[in-house]
Amino acid sequence: MRERLSEVLLRARYAAIGAAIGAAIGSVFSRNAASTGGAIGGLVGATAADTRGTIEDLLETAEEYDPRSGSTDAE
Repeated sequence: MRERLSEVLLRARYAAIGAAIGAAIGSVFSRNAASTGGAIGGLVGATAADTRGTIEDLLETAEEYDPRSGSTDAE
């Protein structure tokens, strides 16, 4: 349960950061662009968080099958 909660909080954090960046960029142009930029930035942030979790799982799986990642003695 704790792992699932940390994944949800990570996704929320990335979405909030993305929304803030998108709104900041959009505010240069207009109020409507700030709103749209915030929404798009939130989606991009949430997608990045999901992708990050997927990539970490994929790398862990690849390390299990990599013969070079095992501990061997050089002697």
